[in-house]
Amino acid sequence: MVDTTSLVPGSIADHASCLMLKVGQVVFRMTEQQLATLGLRTRHYSVLQALEDHGGALSQNDLGSYLRIDRATMVATLDDLESLGLAARRRDAADRRRYLVEISDKGNTTADQCRALLAALDEDVFADLSSTQRARLRTSLVTLAESESLLGATT
Repeated sequence: MVDTTSLVPGSIADHASCLMLKVGQVVFRMTEQQLATLGLRTRHYSVLQALEDHGGALSQNDLGSYLRIDRATMVATLDDLESLGLAARRRDAADRRRYLVEISDKGNTTADQCRALLAALDEDVFADLSSTQRARLRTSLVTLAESESLLGATT
């Protein structure tokens, strides 16, 4: 009988990258399932949150660079958000070659709902960790997310 008590069994778990990959896959699926209750995906939430973080508007190119989303995926994501009334693209009056993406009032409300879902998901996902362990994990993940070695690998 094989051991099915861990997402990453045996000596595969000796590699932190393998652990992160499998846990990330599972948490991504869980996140997608939660956001689907609002008719959204993770990429939609990321765009809404980025717009809120930047005062409600960013150029389409800056938004793609900030989130590290390729142009084709960004266009499809914005098409979805526009069709749902959550965001709108308009020409930048200062530079007619650029599009500005603006979050709508409905988009702000939906982003609030997303954050509530994600907070509840965090509680479920990290239920087995103490508050100290959660804080350490978050600090470690932020450090990795800002590390030059990983930032350089995304270009």
